[in-house]
Amino acid sequence: MVLSHAFKYSTSSLVLLTFVGCAGLTGLRMQKPVAETVVLSEVDIPSLWKSAGEGNNGQIASGWLKSIKDPEMSAMVNEALEHNQNLKVAAARLRAAKEGTIIGRARRLPSVDFSGSGSRTRTGNGPDDSPDRSTSYGLSLNASWEIDLWGRLRDLDLASYEDFLAASADFRGARLSLAANTAKAWCNLITARQQATLALETRNSYVRNFRITERNFKAGDVSASALDVQFGRNNIASAERELIDRELSRDEAKRSLEVLLGRYPAAALEGRDQLPELPKDVPVGLPSELLLRRPDLVAAAADLRASAKRADAARKDLLPSIRLSGRGSSSSEELGKMLVDPEYIVWNVASSLAQTVYGGGAPTAEARQSLAQNEIAIRTFAEIALQAFREVESGLAIERSLASQEEFLATELQQANLAEVQASRDYSEGIVGILEILEAQRRAVNARRSMISLRNQRLQNRIDLHLALGGDFATPAP
Repeated sequence: MVLSHAFKYSTSSLVLLTFVGCAGLTGLRMQKPVAETVVLSEVDIPSLWKSAGEGNNGQIASGWLKSIKDPEMSAMVNEALEHNQNLKVAAARLRAAKEGTIIGRARRLPSVDFSGSGSRTRTGNGPDDSPDRSTSYGLSLNASWEIDLWGRLRDLDLASYEDFLAASADFRGARLSLAANTAKAWCNLITARQQATLALETRNSYVRNFRITERNFKAGDVSASALDVQFGRNNIASAERELIDRELSRDEAKRSLEVLLGRYPAAALEGRDQLPELPKDVPVGLPSELLLRRPDLVAAAADLRASAKRADAARKDLLPSIRLSGRGSSSSEELGKMLVDPEYIVWNVASSLAQTVYGGGAPTAEARQSLAQNEIAIRTFAEIALQAFREVESGLAIERSLASQEEFLATELQQANLAEVQASRDYSEGIVGILEILEAQRRAVNARRSMISLRNQRLQNRIDLHLALGGDFATPAP
């Protein structure tokens, strides 16, 4: 089935990931959270982080810029990816999540504590009237290890790994969002410059017309009246106000882009006068699997799996746990022998079978809470998936609508320009009055202003469509 002639549904993968849970989450004993067991392998964290800007991940973040074919826009995006402060925050969160995987793995390993002590005392006087002094040192070595009999610690380890995957997806999402927002800010700056230039040209045109009208009126020309002069002054004042407003909008567009680039917002960025050409039409039959590249969906799926593992761990926490503990110690008199003869260490190894008999209902409540949080993750994923479909469908619909509007606006602009030229010719020949030429100018200015905005809208929507799809129109999910 083809949607809007451009987006092909194939939702089995999304739906399967969203609704693989059991029916109902109220039962505790028979209930198991969603998400199958994930095999945890050694993760090369630095390589994963680096790859966020390379290969398919790089294509998803900024590879779609190639279709716009604007070297200056690409340069702006690359600068933003290098210096933007919010992206550095996302990178710090990724580093924190990386450390979380180490913490999760450490829970499954033995814990060893080493401590030492020393003291020196003085008591009374000895036989030769000298004080008695004594010095002692102590050394203690403690070790403990919880046997992961039920896989609880492994579940927590897997959950922390999924947290890292979610943070990695969030980092890629931050890159994609930053690239899109920078490209849109670049287009907004060009649009603001064009609008300011048009406002300046309009003001100058009104001034020229006013001078002609005022000269004719003072010369006693019957084609010019006092009302025409007043209209001319009114138009100039309105054009001056419009010019000031457009110049402010242009400077604000500069500052917005400068902040994204990590620069001081001094409104010093010049931009240029022409928008980039809109890329070719969106390909027909885009597969919905492209949405699986979206970083927010990837992160939501990882959060879902993490919540499932934490729910598993919470249920297993109700079962008995087995811990091994040992302790070795020695005083200063035997310290040397202990260091050279490990067999001299006195180990008290004990295994304990611990299970909470009664905790006021807290353990079972925590297990139910984890299951509820898992259900929240399921619904959240489903909502994000639906939102993703909505954004793509809206982007495709807006693409068609704006294209149709531009066709009619091009005709409107052409006729407005012709009418303005004709009105100027007729006015110079005394056929029409100043009001007709002012109306013709007003229509032409409005059409030019609308065309500038519409072309920017089309570029903005195309960028939003890439953002909604999670990249270009062809690169598969990594």
